[in-house]
Parts: sequence; C-alpha cells; structure tokens
Amino acid sequence: MATKCKDYDFREIEPHWQSFWEENCSFRADDASPQPKYYVLDMFPYPSGAGLHIGHPEGYTASDIIARHRRARGFKVLHPMGWDAFGLPAEQHAIKTGTAPALNTRNNIANFRRQIKALGFSYDWAREIDTTDPAYFRWTQWIFLQLFRRGLAYVDERPVWWCPELRAVLANEEVSDGKSEIGGHPVERRNLRQWVLRITAYAERLLADLPEVDWPDSTKRMQEAWIGRSEGAEVSFALADSDRGPLKVFTTRPDTLFGCTYMVLAPEHPLVEPLTTPAQRPLVDGYRRQAAAKSDLERTDLAKEKSGVFSGAFAVNPVNGERVPIWIADYVLMGYGTGAIMAVPAHDERDFEFARANGLEIRPVVRPSGGEARPLPFVGEGVAVNSAGPALSLDGLPTAEAKPATIAWLEQRGTGRRTVNFKLRDWLFSRQRYWGEPIPIVWVDEADYRRFAASRREELPPQPVTYAEGGQVRFALPLPAPALPLQLPEIESYLPAGSGESPLANATSWLEIWCNGATGESVPASQPRPQGENWVRARRETNTMPQWAGSCWYYLRFTDPRNDRAFASPEALRTWGMPDIYIGGAEHAVLHLLYARFWHKVLFDLGQVPQREPFPKLFHQGIILGEDGAKMSKTRGNVVNPDTIIASHGTDTLRLYLMFLGPLEDMKPWNPRGIEGTHRFLQKIWRECIGPEGEINAKVSGEAEESPEFSRLWHETLRKVGSDIEALRFNTAISQMMIFANAVQKEPRVRRSTLMGFLQILAPFAPHLAEELWQRLGGPSPIHRAPWPAFDPAKLTTAEQKLVIQVKGRHRGELMVPAGLAEAEALALARDHPRVRPHLEGKTIQRIIYIPGKIINLVTD
Repeated sequence: MATKCKDYDFREIEPHWQSFWEENCSFRADDASPQPKYYVLDMFPYPSGAGLHIGHPEGYTASDIIARHRRARGFKVLHPMGWDAFGLPAEQHAIKTGTAPALNTRNNIANFRRQIKALGFSYDWAREIDTTDPAYFRWTQWIFLQLFRRGLAYVDERPVWWCPELRAVLANEEVSDGKSEIGGHPVERRNLRQWVLRITAYAERLLADLPEVDWPDSTKRMQEAWIGRSEGAEVSFALADSDRGPLKVFTTRPDTLFGCTYMVLAPEHPLVEPLTTPAQRPLVDGYRRQAAAKSDLERTDLAKEKSGVFSGAFAVNPVNGERVPIWIADYVLMGYGTGAIMAVPAHDERDFEFARANGLEIRPVVRPSGGEARPLPFVGEGVAVNSAGPALSLDGLPTAEAKPATIAWLEQRGTGRRTVNFKLRDWLFSRQRYWGEPIPIVWVDEADYRRFAASRREELPPQPVTYAEGGQVRFALPLPAPALPLQLPEIESYLPAGSGESPLANATSWLEIWCNGATGESVPASQPRPQGENWVRARRETNTMPQWAGSCWYYLRFTDPRNDRAFASPEALRTWGMPDIYIGGAEHAVLHLLYARFWHKVLFDLGQVPQREPFPKLFHQGIILGEDGAKMSKTRGNVVNPDTIIASHGTDTLRLYLMFLGPLEDMKPWNPRGIEGTHRFLQKIWRECIGPEGEINAKVSGEAEESPEFSRLWHETLRKVGSDIEALRFNTAISQMMIFANAVQKEPRVRRSTLMGFLQILAPFAPHLAEELWQRLGGPSPIHRAPWPAFDPAKLTTAEQKLVIQVKGRHRGELMVPAGLAEAEALALARDHPRVRPHLEGKTIQRIIYIPGKIINLVTD
C-alpha cells in the first residue's frame, strides 16, 4: 500500500506502484508460458534532445491499454520499447557542440526512458533495444549482407546535394530554394557513388500482398500510389541524323503515338550531351545548371511554370515517320521511367502547358466516345482520330482496342514491347554521414577478390559489385559474419570530408587496412603486412546506412533481444510471431512500412521468418494539435510537455485525458481546461472507495443490495468497456465509466465486488489509482493478474422498455411497455396515448412499422 492518506495523492501513489512493477518484473514477457500470446508494438521513438512531446504518450497509452487488457484476459503479452537512435540530428549536434554522437544519444535515451517510465507504461524493459548498440546493429549489418549476396545491393552514381562552400553532402531537409540551411550557401546536384537496394525486384509482391493486411485504407492507397504500378508499352524512337539511340520511353497510352509532337529528356539524361547541337549548347548547358539547383519536388510541382530548352536534335516517330523535336525540361525526372517522355499535349496537362508556352503543335488524336466537344487537354479514354499512317491505322477504334493494337504493331516491327512500369525507385541506401551503421564491405582489387571468390561463393552476389576510382576498378568484398559488428571509429571531427565522402574518409587508420579476406580481421595499413596468404590491402566503405535500416527489423529483435547467435531464434519467432497490432503515426505510412516490408520479404525468402508480412494489423493514432489548433512546434510556442502535466495532475489523469480527447485516430486540439474534469473523475472514484478517515468507505459492503437498475448499468458498463477496448474506442469506454461512477455516487450501498470489478476495467486506463484502490479493497497485486470480469447477458434484459411513438415519422410520444409486447397491444397503447390521439383523429392508419422495444410508427392517409 502506497499511503494511509485520506485524499488521492498521486505524487506518492504513482511512484510507489511504478517501483513495485519494476521490482517485481510485473510485465515480463514469458516465452515459456502456455497462455495464448499477444504482441503489441509501438513505433519506437527517435530520442531527441527535446524529450517526449504530448503526441508520444497518446499512442503509447493506447498500446498500453491494449496490453494491460490482454494480460487481464489471460494472454501472455509482449509489449516492448526501444530506441531508433542513429541519424542526422545527433551528428548535427556533434558538429555544433563537439559532443560525440554516442554520448549525446545515451543522454537523450536516458531522458526518454525516465519520461516513459513516469507514464507507467507496462513495457518489458528487459527487452529494451537500441539501434546504435553493436549487439543490435551487428544483425542490421548481417541482414545487409544477405541482401548483398542475393544481388539486391549494388553501387551506382546517384545525384546528391553538394555544397562547395561547406564541402559537404546535404540532406533534402537541409536545402531550401537552392541554398544550404546553414549559411545560405549555393548548392548543386553532384553524382556520388552510392549504395542502392533493389527494392524494385519486390515491387509486384509489395503490391500484391497488401490485401493480406488489416491496415487503414488510406495507408494502403498511399503504398499503392508510391509503388505506382502501370501497364503500357516501352516505345523505341530512332534518332534522326544520329547513330546513337534508340531513345526509349514508357507510356500508358501507346494509342496516342500519332499525337506525339515533341519529346522531352530529363536534364540528367545521358543522351542530352551527345544530342545537343553546337548552336543550342550554351542554352542547354545553362538550363542544366539551373535544373541542378532544384529539388525533385520543385521540378514536378504542378503549379509551377513549365520551362525547357530545345536540344537541336530530332527523333523519328515509329508509327508515322515524323521528325519530332527533342526538348530538355526539368519536369521530367531521370529517376522515373526512362528519364524521357513522348509528349502528347492534346491529352496530357503538363505537356499541354509546355506546348502552349513554347509554341509547339497540339494535335488531338482521341475524341470523347459520345462525340461531344471537350476542351483540351482531354485526358480520358475515347475513340482514336487523326491516327492513320502508312502501315497502321487506329481511326475509329475505342481506346480499349487501340492500345493493344498499337502494342502488337510495335512488337511486330521491333520498335516496342508490352511492359509494366513502376513509380517505385530502388532505395538509395547510402548516407555520407558518420552516425549510422557502417556498411560491412571492404574494397579490394580484382585479383584479391578472385582469390576468395571460390571459398566464399555462398557470401558473394551473382555478379561482383564494382566501381571505378582513379582508373582502377575496385571490387566489393563482404566481411564474414564472424567479423561483425563492424564498429565506428572514434574521430576528432564530424564534418564530412571535402571529397563528398562521410567523415569516415578522414579516419585513416580505420579506413586503409590490411584485411584477412577469409576471417575479416584487420590491422591499419600503416603497420607491416601480417603473415599469411589471406591478408590483402583494402579500403573500408565510408558511406553509412540510413536511419531506416535499424527500424526495418526491430520488431523481430524484440522477440529474442539477447541472442548472440541469430537476430532471433526460430523458437522465439514461433512463440511471438509478428506484432498482433502495430500502433504509430501516419507520417510513416509509406517509407518505413515499405522498407520494413521489403526486408521482411527477403528474410521470408531466406526462410528466416515464418510469415510474408511483418505487420498484420496497423493503426495510426491522430495528431494532437496545440491549444491554438495548429501543429505543435517550438516556434509557435504551443508545445505541451508531458512532464508538466504529470507534475500538476498526475500520470493517470494525463493518460485518461489523452484517451478522452476524442477518437484515437482523429486529429484533435489540446484543451488544458478539460484535464480538470478528468482529474475530478479520478478523485470521485477515490472518495467512493475511501472514506474521510482514510479507511474503506462505509457504503462499501460485501453483502450490499444493489438496485436492479444499478446492476443492469454495471453489466452494461462491463460489456461496453470490454468491446470498446477491443475496437480501440477508448473515449467512449471512458464516457461509460464516468456514467457508472456517477451512479455509484448516488447508490446508498455498493458491493465491494462491484467496485473491485470497476477498478479492473479502469486499470488499463488509470493503472496507478486502480492498483492502489484494488489493494486497499483486499485484492492481490498486480491487478492485471485477476481475471477480467465478465458481464451477465441476463442482467442486460429488463422487464420494461421505452417505446417511441411516431406518426408519419414524427415523434409524438413515449411509453414504458413490457418487454416483448405484441404489435396489436403496442398499437392499442399508442392510439390511446393523449399526445398521439389528436394526430390520429379522422385519419386511417395505412401502415404500421413496429420494432419491439424501440419504436412504433403509424403511417396515416
């Protein structure tokens, strides 16, 4: 018992029970238990220096209610917490302050852990994980090597933001209007060597398996849009006056080829350089420099004015032999499709705007099926017109027939083929940063790579991964699994190297090594070459993994977090499986979920996990806005710190109020005035259980006689709270408990068993108060070990029911009638009701609509 106090003293009660739960390991997940399992998972946080904001405990409280409820219903529950702790903010802090990212991260984690424990969540802290812990990222690196050996990881030159003044690669969020966020220096696009993961190899499966999961429809639609599957044709355009080419484009509307009046290349397209004529080169080069300073978002903004420049070159349309001018325009991105489009301005909005701005021909080749006039651009399906050439005529064909006819014609002549295209691009996996997982690759020359190719064949990809540097081709050699984890070296400066590489490029003794190609052992290259034939000169990879890497698989590690032989044992994965419910913000609806699904499917193909999908059920909690209705931010000054609320009103009040604000999935503003009402509700419960002298309230009795109405309300409350928790309707569950608490206050005598049952259903929401009162009323702690109280359906029936009387659909009166009243008797009572009789005088009842126990509607002439 926490205290003998008369009043509800949350400052003493809450720390007492938090210590009790921790000391008694009350929420430890027991792998060996024969109980059915339930795995409830939060999206784990990034531990920033700012600490928790009020949005964190909203989702965490919801998951905690579910976890506590399931334990009380006889489940063994896995409810873990950890930290997604690699990433850019810690490195930026290190650059500004000189504090090592590892130390800054440890301090932030300690603060987050303190705050979360103060909220009384029932996490199994014995399973806590940290993505920056070598024992954890060892397995992140191991999974990367599985992707590598399956040919799903490769190296490519990809554009990044480069700031010459800062001599650094910048992330998208560090660039605004073509300038660096720090210092306002001009930035440019520069191609750098990057690791890329071949997520496109799984595009079809990522799309096809979405119906298997119970996710919000909006999230599924976002994933579908991001993957962006479209069927169409790849069309080859010969290049006029050039032996280069062909120029390939993908189109979903091959039936509109006759309407192609110009082509567009992305400024980065490899054919821009050789195709540009001398007369146009100054214009093209200047335009490309301008495009290099724009983000992809700026380039594809539908509202922006379309700009471009003529290359001087022409392509040849395969269906009619026309010469088609080739333009360069930044609204086409190299990362989508082939980086080139056939422009049909009469039937595409972007092409239409570009053509009008540059005086290019707009030729309609599809008319509406009904023949009605429509303004251009007409982007729908219809009937082909102006689409007849020497060898192909589509005129008069509906779009559904014109498409396959065009594709068949192109395939016969070798100038096109039916294909499926995806908007999804391969995952750019490199970061030119220090604070990330080191990529467990060393670069060696070809001869040294071939030396180990036979003995390590199972660890190598089907084709070697290479890149050229200074005229020499280097080969990627993976570290053997026993050599993991590869840890970060301690360095003096966290500024990126001037070459565009990460700060690791300056860690010479870590970077340049003698490496044992068989075991992965290493010594600095400044030392003499060790004895033995397996030692080769190597250079470590300087790129690190993105923050997404550690969060791709953490849900698996929670099942077996201390395993040093595997990321999780088959037994642990069989025991806990995948999370039964995954709760987190909708801001992760695409990338985190998509990347995690990709890694999971690779592990499934390797036989490492038992299910195809990682998250069978997903729920997004809504955003809590500031009191002013705007998104919380330090700039606006509307941020709510949970520590402040806990200090003034207590954890249980905060938890309860967060759930009472509105439906969990809704966006809702914080209202500090409402929290007082929630606090009074908890005080009321205390007073109904504890008398003025600090002992059990005199009205509480083991043998009290409760009225039938009160008993019915109690069982209705049991039923509703249980079903509302299952449906995540926490606000309505609280409303029902408030109704019942008011009834308790009015009841002269209340059974001890009723109050103890009420504390059980309150416990998932307000666990500290419920645990304290439960013990005072004689229950053994912890409260969740007592079986969840069941409602009696028989108690929900009543001898009388309210019958609403309507005449022609309008409310005219009400009656209390016996349950199961027959229609004839209900009609007689309704006709005789004094407020109903005037509306029936002189009229004939044509029809009777009767729902027993609810409504009778009399339809008159």
